[in-house]
This record gives sequence, structure tokens and C-alpha cells, in this order.
Amino acid sequence: MAAALSPVIQGIGTVGSTMARTHIWLVACVLTLWAGALARDRFDAWIDATALPPVLSETGVEVLDRNGALLRAFQVGNGIWRLDHGPVDPGFIAMLVRYEDKRFFDHSGVDPLAMLRAVAQAIWHGQAVSGGSTLTMQAARLIEDGPTGRWAGKLRQIRVALALERRLDKGQILTLYLLHAPYGGNLEGIRAATLAWFGKEPRRLTAAQAALLVALPQAPEARRPDRNHVTARIARDRVLHRMAARGVLTPAEVAAALSEPMPQAPRAFPRLAPHLADSLRTSDPAAQRHDTTLDAGVQARMEVLIADAARRAGGQVSAALIAADHRNGEILASVGSASYEAARQGYLDMTRALRSPGSTLKPFAYGLAFDQGLAHPETLIQDSPVMFGRYAPQNFDGRFRGDVRVREALQVSLNIPVVRLMEELGPARLMATLERGGASPDLPGGQPGLAVALGGVGLSLRDLVQLYAGLAGGGQAPLLRALQTQPKEESRRMISETAAWQVSDILSGLAPPPGARQGVLAYKTGTSYGHRDSWAIGYDGAHVIGVWFGRPDGTPVPGAFGGELAAPVLFEAFGRLKSEFSPLPPPPSATLIVETAALPQPLQRFRPREAAFDGGPDAPQLLFPPDGASLVAEDGRITVKIRGGSGPFTVLSDGKPLVTRSPLREIEVPASGRGYTTLVVLDAAGQADRATITLD
Repeated sequence: MAAALSPVIQGIGTVGSTMARTHIWLVACVLTLWAGALARDRFDAWIDATALPPVLSETGVEVLDRNGALLRAFQVGNGIWRLDHGPVDPGFIAMLVRYEDKRFFDHSGVDPLAMLRAVAQAIWHGQAVSGGSTLTMQAARLIEDGPTGRWAGKLRQIRVALALERRLDKGQILTLYLLHAPYGGNLEGIRAATLAWFGKEPRRLTAAQAALLVALPQAPEARRPDRNHVTARIARDRVLHRMAARGVLTPAEVAAALSEPMPQAPRAFPRLAPHLADSLRTSDPAAQRHDTTLDAGVQARMEVLIADAARRAGGQVSAALIAADHRNGEILASVGSASYEAARQGYLDMTRALRSPGSTLKPFAYGLAFDQGLAHPETLIQDSPVMFGRYAPQNFDGRFRGDVRVREALQVSLNIPVVRLMEELGPARLMATLERGGASPDLPGGQPGLAVALGGVGLSLRDLVQLYAGLAGGGQAPLLRALQTQPKEESRRMISETAAWQVSDILSGLAPPPGARQGVLAYKTGTSYGHRDSWAIGYDGAHVIGVWFGRPDGTPVPGAFGGELAAPVLFEAFGRLKSEFSPLPPPPSATLIVETAALPQPLQRFRPREAAFDGGPDAPQLLFPPDGASLVAEDGRITVKIRGGSGPFTVLSDGKPLVTRSPLREIEVPASGRGYTTLVVLDAAGQADRATITLD
């Protein structure tokens, strides 16, 4: 029986042994899987716990022109050039990935095949032949600025690379690399490299340029092609040959690239409009980018012009310039000094410095006189000795010319006639006009005097260009702006369109500098007291330019006159701005263009206000509308009622004749438009009355 059961028992034992072994293996597998899962979870937790350095690295502040061209960039950190980049040449990206990390878009931060290959080659050759680092690992090293050769440093790179792959996509990782890759000296990132080595943005590169940029981060000894020319060329050519072997470039493309010369020296970064760039950065420190209205080409040409002109002037003389489109207020060029350096105090922005404007304010006094019915361009005005209290104005040459037309008085820039007009207008009216025009005049004493029209007030070059833009715009113009994002502010009228055209017509008749064209530019020059400031501001139908010469410390420049020093530069600046002058506008339809003898009798010769508005028993009285009235013009017309005086009568609105030589005392006249209007009634004897009304 026992013998009979023995095989069965043995079989059962064998089965039991097999089941036991199977159980053990199952348990072992479970334990292995559990251990693997635990290790994986621990590994994932280890990766997820990785403390990453900031990946949004600081980039330099940029100031760009109206077309996106770089005007100026600022360094970061300890003088590092690192700039945010936009589009990058896709050929360069393809070459970089193919050369550095061909499985970049497939791995998770670490390429095991590449690392095994690097280890095997190191064992076979006894030294490192190739690296196993991926682009993600290189980005990890760059943002941490960590070591590469030690095992601890390599392990840290692997950990950071794996963490980066979990938190960023491939495009963001590539951008991180392109922002931090070293390209020689203090150059970091692709955009800083292309600007310094090739003078261009990275959006379009030649094959030779792309190959050099692929090679430089991996070859520290070649990162200064200007110093290690042969080494850099060898590194570049190695990339080109490998790209040919891998089918990225054709043999013809490689041959052309190999013959392309290497860059000889890094280019200086653009530093156009440095004063304006400083101002923008100071006013908005948080902004990384300032999009201006400037034109880089125009700015560069104007900077060269001002530097050359100041050098010719000698004697530590500096200069400044602003050019703008007066149709929309956009500044096209702003030159703050002759040079952005300590010499001649070049760091001071003289476009914003308060200086005496000399005679450049005279056109605005005449424009107000035209509007107030005090004068016409053909009115005769006396240039003779005169006293206003203890103030006795003198002409610049000490001469008196007797009776002159207002046109001639402004063109010759006589002082006595404009002071006579200021006495009648009141200097406060001129100050208010300057402020309405967008200027910020500074009065040292607080109260304006008659000398305001001769330069007795502080104004900047920007203020003056703003005011002349208003003249060019028919009495009003948009406020000047240098930023595209700056909101447009509503402009306010300084003087009427007719008065602005009359002033422009006079200024366009001013004799130009030798060799310049006549009648293409309305301009005015000015020289401040003691020859401290020389000015020239002018405009055509589209643009306005202002030029200043002087010493920033305010010391005199003996013998310097605006007409001789600044005016030629003004005309040359227009020549560098554009090829042809834009025509000045035609006269408004209401403009009275006649000779002196054909003017209404009260406008034929200027007389002080008390002579015309003395309120005597025979003077005309404006019964309707009364002073201060607010009217609604029916059918665009209003009725004027006159009492007293002797006909015929002339009615003017803001200096523009509405009716001349009417025998009637109740006259219908056209309304001049909405807003404030000054009506003046003149009789045959030259006596007058006026009323300021509001039309709605």
C-alpha cells in the first residue's frame, strides 16, 4: 500500500514545491513592482520638490522707434547685455537642435542614449569625447550658473532639467536657452549676440551666421571671434560640415557659408535719443519696453547734424533739436545735446531746459494783435523812442526807423513796435495764449511785464516747438508726444486761423540763409540777452523743427546770433528730414489781403487803445450784442446794433473784417463759429467799441 502511494505522495510533494516556488516568485514580483512604484513615486516627489531658480530672468529695458527698430537698450545686472527676443530664424533653430540635441522634442529632459554614448566614448578613449547634455540640461545649468564637470553638478542639472520639462513646454525651454546662452564677453542670449556680432535682429540669419551662433556657447575659447578668429572659424566650420553630413544644409549652401567672412569686432549697441530714453525709463521704471514715435533714421541724421554744427561753433557750445509732425503731434527726432558725454555738459537734456526764448515769441504777440483788431500785416506802426513808465525798449541795433509796416517790423524783428502792441494787449494775454498752446512758461518774478515778448520768460525748446506747431496748424495743433501709447490730448486754440496764416505769411517772407530756398519755410530766429541762447524754429505744411545753440551753464557766447548760427542748421535739418518741402497752406477765405491804403481807416495806422476806445461822446457804442452775452446764431448770422459814432462802419470778428464801410447802424453779420468771439465796431473816425461774446 505504502509502495503504491509513494509515487502519489512524491507527486503531491512536487506540486507543493512548485506551488511554493510560484508563490515566492509572485510575492517577489509584487514586492519588486511595489518597490518600483515606491521608487517612482519617491523619484517623482523628488523631482516635483525641485526648487527652481527664477526662469523669468531680467532683460534690459528697450526703447524702440515707430517701426520697432531699437533706439537704445539698457544693460542688466553687472553690465550684462540680455534682451528679450522676438522671432528667431527657423533655420538657426533647426541647426541648433540637430547639432546639440536631435531628440530634444522626444525626451523628457534627459536623453539616455546620448548619455550612454558619452560614457562609452569616455571609457573607450580614456577621456570625455562628447557630452550627454540635452538643451534642457544646458538651460538648467545656465539659469543656475552651476558647474558642469562634477557628478554633483551633473546630478543637479538632471534634476532641474526633469523639473523644467514638467513645468514648461518645449518652446518655453528653448526660449529659456536662447535667452541665457553665452555668446562672448557680456553677451547673453540670441538677440544680444546677433545685434553685437552682425548688427541685425535674429529673425533672418545666413547659414554661416547661424552656425557661428550654434558653436559659440559650446566653445568658450571661440566666444570672441574678434580675438580668437581662427578658433571661432574652426568651430563654425565644424558645425557647417556636420549639418551637411546630416542633410540640414546642401553642399552648395555649405560652400557659400564657408566663404562668408567672420565678424571682426562686436558692434556697439544703438544709443539713439539717449536723453529721451533716460527720461522715459525714469518716468516709468516698471516698463520693459517704450514704443516711441521717433524715426531711427531721422534721429541718427539729426544727431550727426547737431554734433557737426556744435563742433563748428566751438567754444564749448552745445546744441539741441526737436523735429515733429505738426499734423498729429508725433515727435520724429529729439536731440538733447551735441554729444552724450561729460564734454560740453552733454548729459543735460537741453530740449527741456528753461531758457530765454529771445525774439521767438514776437509772432504770437502780432497774431493776438491781428485777432484783437489792433493791427493788420500792412498796418503802419511807429518805430521811434518810447517810454512805458521807466521802461524804454531799444532795438537790437539801436536805430529807429520811423513808420514801418507790421510785416516789416516782424521780419526785421524790431523790439519797439512789438512792445507798443504788448502795452495794448497786456502781457497776461500773451502768457495765457502760450499756456493754451501747450507751453509751460516760467516767470522768475511771478508777474509778466512788457519784456515778455522780447524773451523775458523761461521756455524750453520743446515748448517753442509746441507753440510753432500751433501756428503751423492754423492756430491750434495737437500736443507733442514721443510715445505711441501716450493718449492724444485735445488741443486748444491760441489764435484764429486767419491770424495764424497772416503770421505764417510774414515769416515765410523772411530772407533765408545763404544758399537756401526762399518762401518754403515760415521761420523765426531769436537771440537771448547777452548772446546766451540762439534759436531758429520753422515749419512747412507738414513738419516743424526747432534748433537751439548755447552753453548749458548759461554763460554768453559772444557774437552768436540765431540768424547766423541756428538758421542754417534749421534749413539743413529740413533737408535731412525729407527730400522736398511740403507747401504751406493757402489763406483762409475770410483773410483780408490788401495794401495799406485799402485797409479800413482804423487799421491803416496803429494807434494806442485809448485813442480808439476812449469812450468819448462821439465814439460808437455796440448796443447789441452786449459784452459777455451768450447767443444762439440763427441761420448762422447775428445782428449788430450800433449807436453813436460816424458812419460808414466796419465790423470785425477776432480781427477778421465781416462788413466794411456799411452806412447802416443795424447790420447782419455771419457768425464766426462756436465759442468765444470778440466783435469790434470801427467808425469813419477810427473810434471803436468792442464786446466779447459766446456763440452756440
